[in-house]
Amino acid sequence: MYGTLAWPLQRAARLRPEGEALVDGPVRRTWSEVLDRIARLGSGLGRLDIGVGERVAVLAHNSAPHLEAWLGLPAHGRVINDLNLRLAVPELAFMIDDCECVALLVDDDHLDAARGLMARCDSLRQLVYIGSAPQAPDGTIAWDELLASDSQPFPDLDENTLAAIVYTGGTSGKPKGVMLSHRNLLANAKQFMIAVGHQRTDRYLHAAPMFHVADTSQTYCMTWAAGTHVILPGFNAMAVAEAIENERITLSLLVPTMIGMLLDHIEGRNHDLSSLRLLMYAASPMPKETQRRAMAALPCDFTQLYGMTEAAPLVTQSTPEDHRRGFAGEEPYATRLDSAGSEVVGVQVSVRDLVTGDPVPDGEPGEIWVRGPNVMLGYWRREQETSSALTPDGWYRSGDMAIADDRGYLYIVDRAKDMIISGGENVYSTEVELAIYEYPNVAEVAVFGIPDPRWGERVHAVVVPRAAAEVDADGLVAHLRERIAGYKVPRSVEIRTEPLPKSGAGKILKRELRDPHWAGRERQVH
Repeated sequence: MYGTLAWPLQRAARLRPEGEALVDGPVRRTWSEVLDRIARLGSGLGRLDIGVGERVAVLAHNSAPHLEAWLGLPAHGRVINDLNLRLAVPELAFMIDDCECVALLVDDDHLDAARGLMARCDSLRQLVYIGSAPQAPDGTIAWDELLASDSQPFPDLDENTLAAIVYTGGTSGKPKGVMLSHRNLLANAKQFMIAVGHQRTDRYLHAAPMFHVADTSQTYCMTWAAGTHVILPGFNAMAVAEAIENERITLSLLVPTMIGMLLDHIEGRNHDLSSLRLLMYAASPMPKETQRRAMAALPCDFTQLYGMTEAAPLVTQSTPEDHRRGFAGEEPYATRLDSAGSEVVGVQVSVRDLVTGDPVPDGEPGEIWVRGPNVMLGYWRREQETSSALTPDGWYRSGDMAIADDRGYLYIVDRAKDMIISGGENVYSTEVELAIYEYPNVAEVAVFGIPDPRWGERVHAVVVPRAAAEVDADGLVAHLRERIAGYKVPRSVEIRTEPLPKSGAGKILKRELRDPHWAGRERQVH
């Protein structure tokens, strides 16, 4: 048996029972205390009639209970569905309904949304309060009340038991639930630990949202290493700098946009950040100017990580050595700073022809295929999408287009799925386009990313009205804000009267629309 997600916690409690496990503001707990709390969760879930295999959603900022949910729900055989806080209520309702969640963990800031979801989602039976008030609000049960139950042994689960459903945007306009097993998450934790070298002396700062699978992976890595989790509710540059200084943080994972904000904050200030040994970043390459500033201001190594939810998530790494030698201007390392790195231990990567599926020569563009024990089980109740994404011999077709050099370093050249990455958040253009098409008098639309100095990319829409009609850009934006998350709403809208460029097959040629915005740029920020 490969193991279950109870293993990291059990090891940490054996190795460092009195060691500091987590810090969340005034809350500090040892590993023996965390194990004791999580061992009681199974009985508490049973009292609520939440059975093994049933889905439990989370809608909350980072917190100690949020971390405990990731450690405890899968360990007791339940399936966690951690919801993106930035989504609109209709989007959240779709996900809850799609996987039939029976309970929702919620904090103070999201109580109103949670009550609305209870009213509209037939499967939801219980709200569990994981906020900070001493008493649970009406209509909820306190998380700590569940943990006041009797201790219960962890079940002996098969390695392929479903542990989490993580929703990712779909090219069809509807999100898909990525099914991650205990084996998937444990395998990727091991792959991460080999790549990064997590140690029991490490203190990891959770500043990126826990609903992102990249932060989830660090939850299991740091627990398996018996290190310390230091938790912030979310990213705030001043809070991050103060936490690094006061809690002697050694590790964190941020997106380049966050690193830029952190650099802006610490400039001219006297923060002691000397405890940092490694800063991981993901979602996109780091812009050259940010690289220069980070190297000068932060006394630590850097590593870039590339992956996707379907791979739980780690696939490739640009190592600290790549960064040290690249920052010094040494080739080929300087050039490789533009890459997404090379495959990590335990993962296979192949660049394939988008049509035939045959491997392409180094230097030629193709689709990234991934294989390994970290690759998902499939998409929840989406057999057609699963069969399209997973080959019979275990490869996952990512839809990302890249060029590989002779050492296997991947250079992302485009997204076959036209995904936009804005401030570390994935935006799928088709989803936004479908929402725009619901607005009156829209004949054609194309959504794509254009350069933005703060967010890397911003969402841009080109809209063609119907003949003899008009489309009001401000009205369109207001329409979208009621239907999709704010970060998906275009920050700029261009109204055109001429038809959009198309291929011979009638497909809109987004590249012709997008390329002028990127003219003269070193690369597109994907």
